[in-house]
Amino acid sequence: MLEALGLRSQTQTVYLLMLDHPEWGPEQLAAHLGLSEADIRAALDDLADRHLLRPDRLEQGRLRPVSPEVGLSALLARSELELAARQRQIEATRTAVAALASRYSGKGAYAPELVHQLVGLDAVRNRLEELAACARHECLSFLPGGAQLPDSIEAGKPLNHQALERGVILRTIYQESFRNDPGTLQYVRWLTSMGAETRTVPSLPMLMIIVDAEVALVPLDPDNGRRGALELRSQGAVAAMRVLFQQFWSVATPWDERPAADSRGLSSRDREILLLLADGHTDESISRKLGLSLRTIRRLVSELMRRLNARSRFEAGILAARNGWL
Repeated sequence: MLEALGLRSQTQTVYLLMLDHPEWGPEQLAAHLGLSEADIRAALDDLADRHLLRPDRLEQGRLRPVSPEVGLSALLARSELELAARQRQIEATRTAVAALASRYSGKGAYAPELVHQLVGLDAVRNRLEELAACARHECLSFLPGGAQLPDSIEAGKPLNHQALERGVILRTIYQESFRNDPGTLQYVRWLTSMGAETRTVPSLPMLMIIVDAEVALVPLDPDNGRRGALELRSQGAVAAMRVLFQQFWSVATPWDERPAADSRGLSSRDREILLLLADGHTDESISRKLGLSLRTIRRLVSELMRRLNARSRFEAGILAARNGWL
């Protein structure tokens, strides 16, 4: 509770107990808390150093706790002054970094590449950490596929937390299949509680991350993200990707809402499956694109064909188009 004021947990416990029982000495405090007298005396020394104890006026050698209104308020004021000084240091450092970035961002030897290739998954993860730590305004992401790996979730939590605390806008579009994974769903709930915004669509074209409308990361191979990524800094390319993100965001469903069916009873996922069928995709291909199991896809395709009264996948596409389903 009071760690921000520099008080350790054990020191806090001793202080609060002394407020309730100011007449108790070290022996009684130790007996009540189940601690050694050495631990109690270390806590008392800590409290005395922070001016939270004062000598008893009537009983020589006894210490009394200073009231929270006086003692803790003084500690809080000191912490606020230290924080303000630290903030001034950070602002001065930010100004210096901006000056250096401006100096070396021209046409000289330090000009960044418009396209930079990141080879391998580790290189991509390291670069994402750097971009997340430097983000100032927003981070927009396409995250295709279903469940996120637990190690990826744990690795991303501190970076996302820090970015949100800095006021960075985090907007992420997942595929709807993530709703079937408890771990990813729990992570999204946590992200949203911290202030991030999350929506879902049936399918996404590829992994894509845009930071501050200045840099974008896309996979080298959309079918194999482990090969690496391209880091793009071309204003035109990044702007086009941001427009693409906004188009998907405008039709996506907030994560805490179930995707609504249209007047024909078709969900966005149903329409996506019909479009993929019409394009000639196999059940296996649709399964990969939507992040759903092959068994689930076969069940959904069978149900759509039944509703269309279609005897083949080809006929289902024709009937869906004729009936205005596409």
